Amino acid sequence: MLEVEALTKRFDRLVAADRVTFSLARGEVLGFLGPNGAGKSTTMRMIAGFLPPTSGTARVCGHDVVTAPIAARRALGYLPEGAPLYGEMTPAGLLDFVARARGFRGAAKASRVSRAVERLELERVLHQPIDTLSKGFRRRVGLAQAILHEPGVLILDEPTDGLDPNQKRQVRALLRELSANTAIVVSTHILEEVEAVCSRAIVIAGGRVVVDSTPSELAARGPLDEVFHALTRPSEAAAAEA
Repeated sequence: MLEVEALTKRFDRLVAADRVTFSLARGEVLGFLGPNGAGKSTTMRMIAGFLPPTSGTARVCGHDVVTAPIAARRALGYLPEGAPLYGEMTPAGLLDFVARARGFRGAAKASRVSRAVERLELERVLHQPIDTLSKGFRRRVGLAQAILHEPGVLILDEPTDGLDPNQKRQVRALLRELSANTAIVVSTHILEEVEAVCSRAIVIAGGRVVVDSTPSELAARGPLDEVFHALTRPSEAAAAEA
């Protein structure tokens, strides 16, 4: 469903992503881990088509993000960091707009919007301006627009950021449900989230993949926070020396 091959992004002398390579099948939920500045968001933005790669490529459901960007975006759902939304719109208006932009009309559009609203439990805020919503509800609106068209690949940057514990449990349950037919990449700094919903974990540091494993294999090395620190510390030190 998702193939990433030697994906690289340079900003002048800074190499933000360095030959990142991995693949993801339907049914897999990949935890994408790394310290701040490791290259996680840069990699996801290239996969989503928001940043052109310096070299390498990615394929979303067989569509190359460089040579067939529109087809790749049709097959992709994306929730960027911070969930940037049109604050003056309501969730109802935004989701209607996204559904129309995705090509849905009439009953099909109404069904897609209704299903997304139900899954994210947005009914009570549906007609409030997005700028008036809590951070948690804004995040849920952002997730609703990402899953509305039932994409084959879902890229989520900190999907539970700002959610309360009950909302986090609901979103994690939703991700497990979606994973039956979707390949999902979840960037998170919450290690318990990796254990709760992910079937694989990639650790990236200094723009490079340093581990591609399962959460249970990582946990076998010791407490996840200690393992994560040990894996990323050498790259951080090298970056500081450079």
